[in-house]
Amino acid sequence: MTDDEAAHEAKLGGISAISAYILWGVFPLYFKLVGDTNVYTIIAHRVVWSALFVALFLLALNRLKEIAPVFRSRKSMGSLALSTITITINWTLFVWAIDNNQVLAVSFGYFINPLVNVLIGMVMLGERQNRLQAIAIGIALIAVAIQAFGLGGLPWISLALAFSFAFYGYFRKTVGVGAAPGLLIETMLLVPFAIGYLVLFGPLQPLPIGEGSLSMWTLLMLLGPITAVPLILFSIGARRLRLTTIGIFQYIAPSIQFVMAVWLFGEQLSQSRLFSFVLIWLSLAVFTYDSFSSNAKARKARKEKMA
Repeated sequence: MTDDEAAHEAKLGGISAISAYILWGVFPLYFKLVGDTNVYTIIAHRVVWSALFVALFLLALNRLKEIAPVFRSRKSMGSLALSTITITINWTLFVWAIDNNQVLAVSFGYFINPLVNVLIGMVMLGERQNRLQAIAIGIALIAVAIQAFGLGGLPWISLALAFSFAFYGYFRKTVGVGAAPGLLIETMLLVPFAIGYLVLFGPLQPLPIGEGSLSMWTLLMLLGPITAVPLILFSIGARRLRLTTIGIFQYIAPSIQFVMAVWLFGEQLSQSRLFSFVLIWLSLAVFTYDSFSSNAKARKARKEKMA
C-alpha cells in the first residue's frame, strides 16, 4: 500500500469512527422524541426493524452467506446468545435512563466503560496491568464511590450500562463474526420475543392512530438504521485505525451526552457528581497517556528489531 493509499484509508477510518461516536452521542436526543412510547415497546421495535435493515444491508452486499456457518457452530451461537443477553440489558437500561431523565448517569456509565474493559480483562483473561493502569482504575473506583455518596447509593444505572456493554464486547471477541452479521444474528434471536411482546402487550399500550401516528411509526422504523449504521461505521473505522486512536474517539459519545444532559435537558449537576466526573476524566487521561506511551514503546521496539 502506498503512502497516499494509507493516508486515504486512515482518513476514511477517522471520519467513519468519529461519525459513529457522534451518532451514539446524540442517541438520547432521538429517544426523547419517542419518549411517550413504552420502553419495552421501543426495544421491541428496535429489534424488529434492526433485524430487517441489517438483513437488507447484507443482502445488498451479498454477505448473507456469512450467517449460515455461524448457526452451525454451537460455540459461536453460545457466545452470540450471551452477547444478545448483554446487549438487550444495555439497550433496555439506556432507553429507560433517557426516558427517566438520567442522561448524566448514561454519560458516566460510558465514561467508565473503557476502565471496566480493563477490569474484565484482569478478572476474565488474567491480564496483568501496569502501574499507570492500576492508578487509573483506582481513581475510577474513587469516582464511583463519590457518586455513591452524593446519590445516597451506588450509581447502578451507570455501572449496569458500563458492565453490560463491556461484557457484550467480551463475548463478541470470543466469536469471529463481523459487526453486521453478528448484529443480524443477535436481533434474529430476539425477534420472536419482540414480536410476541408486541402481539401480547401492544394492544394494552397502543401507538397513536390518526394525526401524529405517521411520525411516530416513522421514528420507530428508523430505529433499525439508527442502530445499525453507527455500528457499521465503527467497524469501518476500527479496521483502519490504531486501537489507541479508537480509544480516544470513544470519549466523544459520553462527552456529547454530558453536555446535552446539563445544558439541553437541564439535569442537576451537584458538586459531588461534578467532582466524580472530574476524577473520571483524570482517570481516563492517565489511561490514555499510558496507551499512547505503550504504543510508542512497541513501535520503537519493532523498529529496533527491524534495524
